[in-house]
Amino acid sequence: MPTISILVLIFLFSFVTPSMNDEIAYDFFPFMRIYKNGTIERFMGKLKVPPSLDPKTGVQSKDVVISHKENISARLYLPSSTANSARKLPLLVYFHGGGFCVESAFSPVYHNYVNSLVAMANVVAVSVEYRLAPEHPLPIAYKDSWTTLKWVASHFDGNSSEEWLKRYADPTRVFFSGDSAGANIAHHMALKVGTEGLAGFKLNGIVLVHPFFWGTELSGAELKMPPIVRLYMAGLWRFLNPLSSGTDDPLFNPIKDPKLRDLGCQKVLVFVAEKDSLYDRGRYYSMALRRSGWKGVVKVWKTKEENHVFHLLQPTNEKAVAMMKRIVLFFN
Repeated sequence: MPTISILVLIFLFSFVTPSMNDEIAYDFFPFMRIYKNGTIERFMGKLKVPPSLDPKTGVQSKDVVISHKENISARLYLPSSTANSARKLPLLVYFHGGGFCVESAFSPVYHNYVNSLVAMANVVAVSVEYRLAPEHPLPIAYKDSWTTLKWVASHFDGNSSEEWLKRYADPTRVFFSGDSAGANIAHHMALKVGTEGLAGFKLNGIVLVHPFFWGTELSGAELKMPPIVRLYMAGLWRFLNPLSSGTDDPLFNPIKDPKLRDLGCQKVLVFVAEKDSLYDRGRYYSMALRRSGWKGVVKVWKTKEENHVFHLLQPTNEKAVAMMKRIVLFFN
């Protein structure tokens, strides 16, 4: 039975109602605090690094603007193998985590992770920089992600000019991936592909790492969690998405989505970590997907004795390396 994660233990020092401190309006540590004067203090993901030629992997990266008006951008990655090969490579679209309110595609942790993934899997990658809540409340992150996907797809009908995508990316071998909130987005983008379609674009599969899902009905290890954890989850979601119906909103609880069977790919790989407070949510999602009538194959990879997104914080960890190898196998 999984234990409560370190992240949740930190949550216990916070509360979702207005703080007793007259200066603080809401406290969502370890993500952010919101003060009564409107100031938002973020505690992680504030540092950004420029694109580069990575000396360790040989991977090149560059930044592109998707929409000046909406301030949507992305970082593109190209493996060193493209220098000596005319063969087109699988395309990965990656969505970063951070509870929809912190982190960036340009932060060191995600830049380094995608560099390593691109090198090992030999794929072209687009890492999406979507706008963050609460300045841009949900569902804006989903809208930005879909705008980016439409921009990516436009390169396969000859109407766009980004050379790396036109020359090196194979539109018949596309994958989505993300961790935590990014895994949530990856699922919903795959669902949107299935329900709305994306011309010239074949989504083969999605990789969801420790997906940030929740819901009203609890079972498994969730039943042993302190009530304040449930309050935190519900309060955070309501703050991020003020117009939401609550934690059973299909955006937060895909099990409640009647369109789940329309997921627009044929294979799904879900990673869960034994000590993660979201452990059961990844399992429930996988079981619901199998029961929904969806025609694809979903597999779950469980990592014992590890916490939420440990692979980003400890990339050389033996279990993190094993995860990476499994993802590479999935893409190829």
